[in-house]
Formats: sequence, structure tokens, C-alpha cells
Amino acid sequence: MATNSTNDSLAARFASLQRERERSWSAKDLAENLAQRQALLDDFDPRATVKPGDIVPAFELDDTRGGTLFSEELLTNGPAVLIFVRFADCPADNIALPYYDRALSAPLRAAAVPLVAISPQPPEKLDTIRVRHDLDLTVATDRDNRLAHALGLTFTPLSTPEPPPPGWIGEKAGTGSWELPQPAVIIVDPGHRVRFAAISPDWLDRVEPDEVLAALSPLRAQAVKRRDRHSALS
Repeated sequence: MATNSTNDSLAARFASLQRERERSWSAKDLAENLAQRQALLDDFDPRATVKPGDIVPAFELDDTRGGTLFSEELLTNGPAVLIFVRFADCPADNIALPYYDRALSAPLRAAAVPLVAISPQPPEKLDTIRVRHDLDLTVATDRDNRLAHALGLTFTPLSTPEPPPPGWIGEKAGTGSWELPQPAVIIVDPGHRVRFAAISPDWLDRVEPDEVLAALSPLRAQAVKRRDRHSALS
């Protein structure tokens, strides 16, 4: 999925993380991690997930800084970019989210395009990733993975023992569930129609920001035309 080949690409940063893990992790932990990623790749069915042209149902999210984000408001003036992440202490998310923020926040803010990072993690826990990296983008909770379910993004780990062991994912994330969203970047237009969807069953292979900006470019132009027409009529 990742196409940028420069040393500062998101792919390069994930490759660096993987090399560090190969140096520092036990063989058992490394094998389990690789097996989980491979299983998600093997099980991934793009027909079961959201795709361009699909209509997203109206949704609401909890802004980690307080208040509620309603899809109708996010999409009032044009498209919105939704970045699905797993949880605030996920090492891969702590690479990807600041990277997306640095690459996308300024151009999207200039174009009045909302940029929202989404996780099922409760706001009080999820907000730590925003604070840690001083993110400009909005961070919001998708309670019980409701939006992720609607988009076909959720998955559960290979092993889900009962009762869960100490430090299991539901305890770590504060969700009380094994279920997480697959990382994804979704662009939704004012009609709640999906115009771009990049889903990452392997969480160390995510779409590069330049692909997102390229997909967004024609939608931004359409939004400007709509605003100009509205101004002319008002």
C-alpha cells in the first residue's frame, strides 16, 4: 500500500520499527506478532469492508477534548478525512498519527477539510496520544466501534483466552473488548459517500499522506466551487 520510497516515508519509519523489534524482541514474541499480521492479511476480504461509492450512515463521535462530533456538521462544507487507529499506546499508531498530522493538518486546515483520528478507546485514555505529540488534528472516540463496524473495519486477535490475562487489549485500551479497528484512512464527501478508502490489515503497511492528498484534490476543488456559488447567491 505504501508508495513513498524516501527515507522519511511512513513505510521507512515502520521498517525501522520492525528492524528494532527484530533486534530486541524474543523469537517467540516476534513470531507471534508476525503470525497475527499475516493472519489478518490472509483473512482480509475487501468485499466486506467499505469501498469508494459506499454510503456511510450518519455517525457521532466523542471529541477527546469534550463535546460531540456529528457527521452532518463535519461534512457541511465539503469532505472530511477520517483516520482509524487502534489505541493511544500502540507503537505503530504513535508513528503513524504524528506523521499524518505533520503532513496533512496544515493543507487540510487551509482547505477547511476536517481531519479526525478515530479509535474505540475511551476519551480520557485516547487523548493521551494527542497530548503526547501535540497533535493539531482532532482525536475522537468511536464508542463500541460503532462506526468501525458500519465500515467493516473491526478485527479480533488470533488468541482471545477466557478469562483474559492481565494486560490484555481490552484492559490496555479501556474498552473491555478484544475488538479493534483495522487502521484505515477514509475520505467521506458531504453526501456521506466514501470517495477514498485505504485499509491496512497489516498495521505496519499504511497509506502514505501524498496518496490521501491526491485523492482529496478534486473534492477540495468541488468544495471551493460550492462555497463560491453559495457566496454569490447570499
